[in-house]
Amino acid sequence: MYTRHLEVPVYSSWHDKLDAQHFNIVQRALRRKAGSIRLRLPGLKTLDLILQEKEWVIVDRAFNDIPVAAWLDFEVDQDRGLHEPIACQLYYFHAHASMILGQALDLMDELLNEQLKDGDESHQVIDFPQKEE
Repeated sequence: MYTRHLEVPVYSSWHDKLDAQHFNIVQRALRRKAGSIRLRLPGLKTLDLILQEKEWVIVDRAFNDIPVAAWLDFEVDQDRGLHEPIACQLYYFHAHASMILGQALDLMDELLNEQLKDGDESHQVIDFPQKEE
């Protein structure tokens, strides 16, 4: 379990809202994997994304996994709609962390969607036959 983000000084932090699309796909992947997930983020050189149930952390593996940004303290209501955004805390550990957040989340979605595919997608929808009168 990655905990270094709790040991490093925070550059800045504030309340934020995370799109439900991002949150939901991570929850699906974590349930299927039954543990934390580490994703290499192609196009972002040495950055990885560590996904854990209670926090998601972007780390720089070239600098001994020092945190760059993190989403923590997800406020998930039991009666929330699946389309509703999730309130959380956003921590920056680097002055330019904001420049990569959107790209990191998009890459995360793309990589997790690829991992969560079931089968070869060769199935098709067949119409019900019409009743003859």
